[in-house]
Amino acid sequence: MSTISAAQPQRSTKMRRSDVRNIAIIAHVDHGKTTLVDCLLRQSGEFRASQLVGDCILDSNDLERERGITILAKNIALHYQGVKINLIDTPGHADFGGEVERVLRMADGALVLVDAAEGPMPQTRYVLSKALECKLQPIVVINKIDRPDARAHETLDESFELMMDLGGEHVLRDFPHIFATSRGGYATDDPDQPGESMRPLFDMMLEAIPGPEIDENAPLQMLVTNLDWSDYVGRIAVGRIYSGVIRKGQQVALIQTDDKSSVVKVAEVHVFDKLGRVEATEATAGDICALVGLEKVTIGDTVSDPVERRALPRVSVDEPTIQMVFSINSSPFVGREGKYVTSQHLKQRLEKELERNVALRVEPMYSMDSFQVFGRGVLHLSVLIETMRREGYELSISKPHVVLHNNNGVIEEPFESLVVEVPHEKLGPVMELVGARRGQLVEMTAHDNYTFVNFSIPARGLIGLRTRLLNATQGTAVIHHRFERFAPTEGDIPDRPNGVLVSMVAGKVVAYGLDTLQERAEMFVAPGDEVYEGMIVGENSRSGDMAVNPTKEKKLTNMRATGTDKNILLKPPRIMSLEMALEYIEEDELVEVTPTKIRLRKKILKETDRRRLERQAR
Repeated sequence: MSTISAAQPQRSTKMRRSDVRNIAIIAHVDHGKTTLVDCLLRQSGEFRASQLVGDCILDSNDLERERGITILAKNIALHYQGVKINLIDTPGHADFGGEVERVLRMADGALVLVDAAEGPMPQTRYVLSKALECKLQPIVVINKIDRPDARAHETLDESFELMMDLGGEHVLRDFPHIFATSRGGYATDDPDQPGESMRPLFDMMLEAIPGPEIDENAPLQMLVTNLDWSDYVGRIAVGRIYSGVIRKGQQVALIQTDDKSSVVKVAEVHVFDKLGRVEATEATAGDICALVGLEKVTIGDTVSDPVERRALPRVSVDEPTIQMVFSINSSPFVGREGKYVTSQHLKQRLEKELERNVALRVEPMYSMDSFQVFGRGVLHLSVLIETMRREGYELSISKPHVVLHNNNGVIEEPFESLVVEVPHEKLGPVMELVGARRGQLVEMTAHDNYTFVNFSIPARGLIGLRTRLLNATQGTAVIHHRFERFAPTEGDIPDRPNGVLVSMVAGKVVAYGLDTLQERAEMFVAPGDEVYEGMIVGENSRSGDMAVNPTKEKKLTNMRATGTDKNILLKPPRIMSLEMALEYIEEDELVEVTPTKIRLRKKILKETDRRRLERQAR
């Protein structure tokens, strides 16, 4: 009878493979990870020029290209001097930290990119701490040394100090580091002496990062850290083999949560090669591979020997900090623009997302058509919503709320480290806005024309702050934040200062109706847009909501007088992105999301019903 154990197998003949390197590329957002991968691809000599078109080649997802950020971790494989280098490109934004945490389990080393001008940022500290927890060998790459404001040596010193703060003493003796510019296409030991190619970085990867440790005689163990999908073969499990061999057609044990296990057959084995995968007869310990045929596999499962079943520790990720309520679209326009509108569709889609998105959590609510969805931040959940609307889903989203913890009777809320890079002359509005939201100044440093201000702020205070900071600084502020800790809750944070204009009728918006409204409000709709009763059509210039009629037309008569007609000039409406809409709404409002439109609405559509509730609340 086979047994299951969470303990590591007894290793008797440990050795390291010299023909493989598994390396993750980690950094703060916009520090050049994907651009560096592009450069390594072009200089590897394995591709024709026509195969590598454009920039950010690995950002193949439509959302990634539109937003200019990496959302999903991706694997590629290059060959250099007879060694196969498996490179894992990871997201840099804090909201996608779950992607980073699980893929680091596949690597033995990490390239830690740091911008030569900005230096280590909040997410640099986060990803480096995770790499050190996983016992990875880091190589610090001071990137973008060709920037006019680059300060390469200072940034290297700051990176060294960060490594000390995070307990990386075991790597400080050697402290492998190199200077590079992905745009310029070279790496060098001296930032004042431009190099010719990325060869020094390739050489350092082979020298400083060890090959994977394996035991040829140990039974099979593979940890599943990613999932892919094919319309032809179904679910594909991606992970690293820690010991043993996997062959096509082999019987393996799939160990899942609560030590449940089943014997399944591996239909196909794929290994990573260049930008894709190729089918192989077998994969051995140290390889990163993809398995076809495991229909019920999930992230964190162990593929083990069917006789001696041993489970590896499951992938663990940090707790979510933000929650929203996803519900079916209940507006009068339901079903006009989307294909999937029922609660069953919504439930199935969220369950499917849970299989791949390990940082996500979903809980059903008292009503069958609503679900509480927990994530790392507004951006994390908004990417999910944007993906769903492009797939044809219609849904309504509530105001984001932070996740509170009860620590021995003390209610704690998440605090975040907020870094704002702003010109010196725009610093005043930043201090005022962040201070009003309970932000505490931690550190302030000046670099050339910009000031870097570091705050500790409740996560509640971040909701809606980005838009206000950009407006107050004329779009010059650069804002980054990262989860810091849970701490006792602070006091109240001011709500939105302005009320909204709510349509009291259904119909098409006309210019005549907007002309009188725009004098006292900023409009969200334009002539020709369809509205319904309870839909938010603008922002009031004062506090308090106002019911209006944007469909009002000019009465036609057979009497005309000189000067009675005037040329109507309308200001352009404010067009909100999904993140802006989610951060804008209040408790009694919803964001209606469809494949073609993002609308704001009241939860209770009829004005008489809203007034009745207000009287009862008093």
